[in-house]
Amino acid sequence: MFSLNVPVPAAVDAVADDLAPDLAAFDAVRDQRTLVVKRLPVRGAWEYRQVEARARDALAGTPAFEARVAAIDVFDDAAMGSTPVVYLAVESPVLRDLHDRLARTFELIDGIEGDDYVPHVTLARGGARDVADRLAGRDVGPVTWTVEELAFWDARHGEQVSAVSLPARGAAGRRPTRPCRCRSSASRT
Repeated sequence: MFSLNVPVPAAVDAVADDLAPDLAAFDAVRDQRTLVVKRLPVRGAWEYRQVEARARDALAGTPAFEARVAAIDVFDDAAMGSTPVVYLAVESPVLRDLHDRLARTFELIDGIEGDDYVPHVTLARGGARDVADRLAGRDVGPVTWTVEELAFWDARHGEQVSAVSLPARGAAGRRPTRPCRCRSSASRT
């Protein structure tokens, strides 16, 4: 699965790290934290460049914007994977608008995108419902940052493929980024 993400700043990682004692009660704790803007429909490396170009065109004109983390929340019934899911809630009207713009460009994943999109940074999931209930609504931070870059992310390999600086230009006016390190779908297991 490929996605367009907001890089998570060190200050948000620090908030998550401070919660480590509480998160130990969950089945899976995230050590690599992400903030997904939109999942991208890439079936293989052969298709990646076309999808990236379409995404860049949809991003054209997007300015740098503010994002804020100030509370913990919980998905009691996640659309995918085990529950509960404990996360840092992200506040950003521009991020929501950006998701909506990309949702008009690419197909939606039911239950987690479109009207169901909740900007968040997952901390942990599975088991420990009592701990999740205790953490829900807890104030953290707050951490406010300026999003100046978006990252094209390959979740299968846990790596950034390329990035786009904000304000964004379309694919034709693309600023140079690192070359695609996509692996062919044949090499994936």
